[in-house]
Amino acid sequence: MLELGLQLENYYTIECHDADGNLMWIDGFANLITRVGAGDSLTQHLKGSAYTAAWFVGLTGATPVFATADTMATHAGWTDSTAYSNATRPAWTGGTVDTSTDTCTVDNSAAKAVFNINATATIGGAFLVNNSTKGGTTGVIYGGGAFAGGNRSVLSGDTLSVSVSATALAA
Repeated sequence: MLELGLQLENYYTIECHDADGNLMWIDGFANLITRVGAGDSLTQHLKGSAYTAAWFVGLTGATPVFATADTMATHAGWTDSTAYSNATRPAWTGGTVDTSTDTCTVDNSAAKAVFNINATATIGGAFLVNNSTKGGTTGVIYGGGAFAGGNRSVLSGDTLSVSVSATALAA
C-alpha cells in the first residue's frame, strides 16, 4: 500500500530591538501544533466553505511548555504575556503561498507582528491564535513554542518583531 501524508510545521523568528533601534537578540524555534489547531485546519480547509482566516501572534511568559491538548481556555504549561502596549495581539498577515516544491510555505516576513514592550518582563516563546484579544482565553490556538535559547528578558521601550513561517510538507 502506498502511504501519503501531510505534515504541518511552523517556525518562529523573533528579533528584539531596544528603544534606540539597536538589535539586542534574535531567537527562533519550531512550533508544536495543537489538536484543536490541526482539527481546525481539517474542518476549515477540507470540510468547510467560505472560510476566511484571521490569525494573531501572542507572547508567552517564562519557560512555556506546550502540549497538543492545549486550548486557549486550558493550558497549564504556559501563561499569556501582556507586557506590551498594543491594544490587541498583532495580526499574522501571510504573504503568497509558495507551492513550487513539495515543501509549501507561507510567512509574514513582509509584515512581521510587532510588539511594543511596555514593562520589564521575561518572555519564553510565542503562539498563533485566531483571537486578537490581548490576554484572551477563547479562540483556536494553532500552536506555539519556546525560545531555543531559553527565556529572554525585555525592557520597556523594546520592540519584538515576530515572523512565523508555516510549512506543509506534501508526501
